[in-house]
Amino acid sequence: MHLAEKAGLWTGDRQAAAREVEQRLKADGISVVRLSFADQHGILRGKTYVSAEIPGVMKSGVGFSATMLMKDTSHRTVFSVWGQGGAFGGKEWEGAADVVMLPDPSTFRVLPWAPHTGWMLCDIVFPDGRPVPFGTRHLYRRALSSLADAGYDFFAGLEVEFHLFKLEKTHLALEDAAQPGQPGPAPEVSLLNQGYQYLTEQRYDEMDPILEILRANIAGLGLPLRSLEVEFGPSQVEFTFRAGTGLSVADDMVLFRSATKQVARRHGYHATFMCRPKIPNVMSSGWHLHQSLIDRKSGANAFMDAQAPLSPVGMHWMAGLLAHAPASAAFSTPTINGYERYKPFSLAPDRAIWARENRGVMVRVLGGPGDATTHLENRVGEPAANPYLYMASQIICGLDGLRNKSDPGPSADTPYDAKAPMLPTKLGDALTALDDDKVLRAGFGDFFVDYYVKLKQAEIDRFSKGGSDWEQREYFSIF
Repeated sequence: MHLAEKAGLWTGDRQAAAREVEQRLKADGISVVRLSFADQHGILRGKTYVSAEIPGVMKSGVGFSATMLMKDTSHRTVFSVWGQGGAFGGKEWEGAADVVMLPDPSTFRVLPWAPHTGWMLCDIVFPDGRPVPFGTRHLYRRALSSLADAGYDFFAGLEVEFHLFKLEKTHLALEDAAQPGQPGPAPEVSLLNQGYQYLTEQRYDEMDPILEILRANIAGLGLPLRSLEVEFGPSQVEFTFRAGTGLSVADDMVLFRSATKQVARRHGYHATFMCRPKIPNVMSSGWHLHQSLIDRKSGANAFMDAQAPLSPVGMHWMAGLLAHAPASAAFSTPTINGYERYKPFSLAPDRAIWARENRGVMVRVLGGPGDATTHLENRVGEPAANPYLYMASQIICGLDGLRNKSDPGPSADTPYDAKAPMLPTKLGDALTALDDDKVLRAGFGDFFVDYYVKLKQAEIDRFSKGGSDWEQREYFSIF
């Protein structure tokens, strides 16, 4: 048995997709294929192989050091790897040993900005085929499976704000290279517009040259782009995507972010999904996750009700999101910088409440009685979040609300005055809440939660010793 068989991934659909990849490599004259996996931060890492190697690689995978799964956002390895049992007390972790990325041929694409290049997303397994417990795509797949056992599919759409700047100066002198734990200087940028003319066509046209380049490349990838908008702040935009089910929604998000940054850089721009860049007068960016459930038996929207704005299923699901909001913030808002967004009167939430058609709440109910598009908009996330963890946390929390038939309480018409649990004001508070949350521990597993808390705590510890430009150096380029 080859590795893909041992891992239980060599299904009929996967074999058919692999044959199609082989045909496309020849037909399209592809010379190399990038094999990527989303790490613990949702950042794509991987290796590039020549096309002739790909048929074998799709079965046997490609090894890489497990330390890639132990790094914080500065690329510093947080866990010890050299002692007996490595970081986690097992032989497979000793001495920076290899784990394996197995390409998923159903994700194959040709990169429009590098047409000699194919691309595939990978699952992460041990050499014996077991899934690596830190593989965030695996964790999301497991959450989807639990939801399917309950009779539902997760239906989600992306609404992503980010910043686009003109790249003025990179810092690539010899002395600008930095050791892990001390990222080098952030690039210097200038604005593409002055902002604060929300949705005006004039501001959009000022940004159209790069927006059209991005649109064409995103369309070339086959991503389900719906709209491009000028957001409230300077050099801030918003892209929205059609809703979908399964792994593909999270896969699309990691590819969209990576593609946007690569294409922008090739044309002299800098794109960042950092929540609030340390640049005067900019606004915070959010990632609003639109979600509903599809009943697996009927195919109907389980959040729709003929008489009420939201069905009992939707109300219970929303109650779960609200009840575990402080703990799940560690996944929806995983950076120190992201907590600068939770401010009153700022079009962002600061407490765990809901309402219909109110942009100050955490969860907004959209739709109405008999409306087949009825869904929830969770406004809590930042665009730098790992999509697999963000979405998995929604499923784990929502399922808890369903199982317990939880009540979300009354809607909040005055969201910044309502009596409700406050969202964490810093990452450390979110990690404390996560550490104590039995539902999220059960959903993700103690092993992963302990690992994640230690990983993110190391980031906080470095921040406490950094200077005033720490967040900009840490996040502006990597995200």
